[in-house]
Amino acid sequence: MTNFEEKTVHTKPIFEGKVINMQVDDVTLPNGKTSKREIVKHPGAVAIIPVTKDNKIIFVKQYRKPLEKTLVEIPAGKLEQGEAPEVTALRELEEETGYTTSQLTYVTSFYTSPGFADEIMYLYKTSSLEKVEQPKAMDEDEFVELMELSLEEAEKLVAEQEIHDAKTAYAILYLKHKGLK
Repeated sequence: MTNFEEKTVHTKPIFEGKVINMQVDDVTLPNGKTSKREIVKHPGAVAIIPVTKDNKIIFVKQYRKPLEKTLVEIPAGKLEQGEAPEVTALRELEEETGYTTSQLTYVTSFYTSPGFADEIMYLYKTSSLEKVEQPKAMDEDEFVELMELSLEEAEKLVAEQEIHDAKTAYAILYLKHKGLK
């Protein structure tokens, strides 16, 4: 079996931000040569597939500055320091949609961009939503519009690239194969 591991020789921090940190690692490659790796460090995130009683999926529509466009996405957010993914999922569900749930089902986890980032995304689903009378406020720099779509409507938005992010496309594919319930 081939060993593909790269040994870190030196790490140079480049940037420390609110959401990400960046670094450049000098590494020794499996063939003994050296190279540099630009790495984005991220604490991880959670996404939730919220399904209503009438089999509609709740999405949030929001502007994404890095893309300079508005996307339709499932609710999601960053893990806070020491926070369990299930706690993040419930917090983000309430902040972004005004709903909570007592039945949160873990679907899977995946790396979002393993070529340059260590972010892991935990995906959950719920089909037992309860409206919160006074939901937690969203982040002050976050603006979203709620949308409830059928699975077929969501698939159409994927084709039109209004749904154009991996976590949401994965969620739609999951629902198509596993069902809404």
